[in-house]
Amino acid sequence: MSSPSTELAALRRMSIFEPYPPISMWGDAFQGDASPNTDSSSIFQVDARLDNKSEYISHKSREPSRSDQEAYRPSDKTQRRLAQNREAARKSRLRKKAYVQQLESSRLKLAQLEQELERTRHKGLYIGVASDGNHYGLSANINPGITAFEMEYGHWVEEQNRQICELRNALQAHITDIELRILVESGLNHYYNLFRMKADVAKADVFYLISGMWRTSTERFFQWIGGFRPSELLNILMPQIEPLTDQQVIDVCNLRQSSQQAEDALSQGIDKLQQTLVQSLTEDQLISGSYQSQMAAAVEKLDAVESFVNQADHLRQQTMQQMYRILTTRQAARALLALGEYFHRLRALSSLWTARPREPA
Repeated sequence: MSSPSTELAALRRMSIFEPYPPISMWGDAFQGDASPNTDSSSIFQVDARLDNKSEYISHKSREPSRSDQEAYRPSDKTQRRLAQNREAARKSRLRKKAYVQQLESSRLKLAQLEQELERTRHKGLYIGVASDGNHYGLSANINPGITAFEMEYGHWVEEQNRQICELRNALQAHITDIELRILVESGLNHYYNLFRMKADVAKADVFYLISGMWRTSTERFFQWIGGFRPSELLNILMPQIEPLTDQQVIDVCNLRQSSQQAEDALSQGIDKLQQTLVQSLTEDQLISGSYQSQMAAAVEKLDAVESFVNQADHLRQQTMQQMYRILTTRQAARALLALGEYFHRLRALSSLWTARPREPA
């Protein structure tokens, strides 16, 4: 019996155990035409060099060279020029802002002087009318209610001019809607305060109020029952608040129509009151002893004039409130600004008319 070593030698001679092919042969099988003599260690070294080079290139691309930085760095002269331009632009903006503020202040002072002149002229005229009417039972003294109203209205105009200036600056500065809404509501309350003042003076002398003696001559030309027509005012404001949505256009048109109907009803009521007064004053003129009774009846009918004035102001207030509900905050701000500018221009037009040169007779 042969030994194990003898059998192992025999098996080797028979080539039963073929040695595993080297790793390089597997690489040849997958590389195709690649050179079989490529050394794996040399490949790793090349890859390491490539990695180091790629890192160097990426690092170099991320950090520009000092020469590039110096090329793109502006010179000190350029920096000084840019700083000088910025400073000059800042000073120019400050001068422009100061100039605009000076113009606004001058305009407010001019409006105040015009209002003082107009009030003085009206007061002198009213004193003259009262003095001339003594033999009709009129008092030569000024009605204290009228005097108080004229002082309050003078302050009201000054405050309105200030609010117009503040509202204009706010719209130009593009403040938030919350801040703008506060200014709009303050402007509306300012007009509501005027209606309250008019209701108080109407109790003192409604004919002084309805005659418009407290306003400038040009304002009186457009006056309707102690103030402006709401429907005509909507026509003035519409171009200033466009563009409007389709629903806003419908709502404003409906508001204008309802305002016109209410105005027509009040105008017809005033006309009917005038006719009634004429009839009560002219009937039975030849009957002895009827004079006192006729005057007493006429005075009772005149009490209705105060009611018409209050209803007209109520219509104005309702129209402004409805417009505030229809419009956005910025549209309402533009509408208030346009309304204030309109009345200011009417007062300025009256001053120009009064101061116009006249040809000698």
